[in-house]
Amino acid sequence: MRIVVGISGGVDSSVAAYLLKQQGHEVIGLFMINWQDGDECTAEEDFEDVKRVCTAIDIPYFSVNYAKEYYERVFQYFLDEYKAGRTPNPDVLCNREIKFGPFLEKARALGADMIATGHYAKTYQKDGKTFLAKAKDLSKDQSYFLNQLSQEQLSSVIFPLCDIEKREVREIAKKLGLSTAEKKDSTGICFIGERNFRKFLKQYLPAQEGNICTLDGKIVGRHEGLMYYTIGQRRGLNIGGKADGNGERWFVLKKDLKNNILYVSQGECEGLFSSGLTADTFNWIPEKPKHNEFDCLAKFRYRQPDQKVHVTLTGDKTIKVDFAEKQRAITEGQFVVLYTNDGTCLGGGIINSKW
Repeated sequence: MRIVVGISGGVDSSVAAYLLKQQGHEVIGLFMINWQDGDECTAEEDFEDVKRVCTAIDIPYFSVNYAKEYYERVFQYFLDEYKAGRTPNPDVLCNREIKFGPFLEKARALGADMIATGHYAKTYQKDGKTFLAKAKDLSKDQSYFLNQLSQEQLSSVIFPLCDIEKREVREIAKKLGLSTAEKKDSTGICFIGERNFRKFLKQYLPAQEGNICTLDGKIVGRHEGLMYYTIGQRRGLNIGGKADGNGERWFVLKKDLKNNILYVSQGECEGLFSSGLTADTFNWIPEKPKHNEFDCLAKFRYRQPDQKVHVTLTGDKTIKVDFAEKQRAITEGQFVVLYTNDGTCLGGGIINSKW
């Protein structure tokens, strides 16, 4: 089988390519350049690692530039959401629009039967449909970020790391002497990487300073621009201690976009917690459920443990989610992702409102 692997210059995709080669497949490495601004970009360094890895495991490799597609399909959405006062998750959209979009098309042009990535996730077939599920290494599981993939995209991909733990991946890389064996896992915005977030965002969106207020309207400080803050945030507020305060930390409660006010509370107040949410643009995997109401598990952010919820379908792509226990810092613009008890992902949608 000819398999084109999305190889990023990291340890996970390096080992994924090696494992497929060991299984007897014809493997081709494809490196994507998705961001170019001439500043702090690690693409050149990553591509050097790709060259070293592909040479070491003896597979051909190519690079392809999707910077234009990334800007139009992912980054513009990222900016629009911040303008609207929401906190987006571009990594989810990047998977749907780039890694499993133009990348898949390019792989097919190279004669690929399947594509593969270094994601920690799993797919399985049942009744002619492709299901998405959690990986064996739950501490690294990335199914959350794949919640927007279509049946066509899921049925075209192999996840070689689905049943391997991260420590094993690094051990394999070390044994092979790969240059990526000790390489730090990438963090930051998908393809843009780690950088001073406020400085970076300021290049694209004008920041408008405003008041930081308590819910009773008392001004306790100044913010640098609502886009720089997210619900539940407690660092970087620069409020400090107040003589009339209670000595506890300050937390972001909500944003008033119309009046440019950032509302905060001192301590874990009731306003930080929600009983439920609504979500739209919901992508069902593999298809919309037959029942309009059901119980399942959910994540509202990547690293969060699964939470018990009751889901009500309100439309083809809209849902209402009631929480079994109140949840902290539910954030509009982020994704709610649903799971069954056995770890199968039912899909995900963008959080639109909360109560």
